[in-house]
Amino acid sequence: MPFKFVSLEIPEVVLIKPKVFFDERGYFLELFKEPDFELRGIKAQVKQLNLSFSKRGVLRGLHYQRHPKAQGKLVCCLQGLILDVAVDIRKGSPTFGKWVSALLSSDEKNMLWIPEGFAHGFLVLSEEAQVFYAVTGSEYSPEHDAGIIWNDPDINIAWPLSEIKGVILSEKDRALPMLRDLTEEDLL
Repeated sequence: MPFKFVSLEIPEVVLIKPKVFFDERGYFLELFKEPDFELRGIKAQVKQLNLSFSKRGVLRGLHYQRHPKAQGKLVCCLQGLILDVAVDIRKGSPTFGKWVSALLSSDEKNMLWIPEGFAHGFLVLSEEAQVFYAVTGSEYSPEHDAGIIWNDPDINIAWPLSEIKGVILSEKDRALPMLRDLTEEDLL
């Protein structure tokens, strides 16, 4: 199998390590193979492909789409190094409000599967990063766009802030609410 699947502390969030084939030309790897993912229980019918470029210290998130436009994400870092984070916002989940993270890098070529029901964000730790992610469930819907502030003290994500000079946020991300301020309709 070309992938090794490693469940994180919240087992629905999965670190995926693809098999990389190196030779004198460079390398080749598969980013996604539906039968292998389905064997692992990951239903990832891709609806949209996204690519972002960010500088060191950029923090994007924590984003998600409300029902009925909820999305899963398969995230990989094509250039650089990021800390990728998923926060459980599933109503009634035993891990509600908990977070997990993984370092994703172009050197390791690893990926993170984040299913529906999680807010997602990442912090760029290298000078630059290109982050590619495949979105499942639904295409982006502005009216269902939602998020949680990155530094919510109730979630208490251990962002490695000592490794960067300062966090760079969009205006939108600066204005996101805390988890405790979300309505019932906001939760997944």
